[in-house]
Amino acid sequence: MPAEFVARSFILVAISDERRRQVTAEGYDAAHDDRHTAGEIALMAASYAALAGRHEIAAMHAWPWDDPLPQSLTAAPRRLLIIAGALILAEIERIDRAAAKETTHG
Repeated sequence: MPAEFVARSFILVAISDERRRQVTAEGYDAAHDDRHTAGEIALMAASYAALAGRHEIAAMHAWPWDDPLPQSLTAAPRRLLIIAGALILAEIERIDRAAAKETTHG
């Protein structure tokens, strides 16, 4: 297997591990995520990704909450992107669950 694919698989594992941590340590499970239907999770991901590129103003504008950006957003760029990736995963899963409900109940 080419090295680039191995590196990608490690990144995907890191994103998956972060998503698992968000669920188990933070309590951000499917039920929690399903309550955020206005794109808040995607906007959080955008904030983390913007900060990875050191775009603080863009991150503040994307941040979906009234509270200021948390201090944890000062992590290294790679870590911020892993968190953003996990949040994107959470948002895709939320969208898929909503679509499945529409199909079943719709």
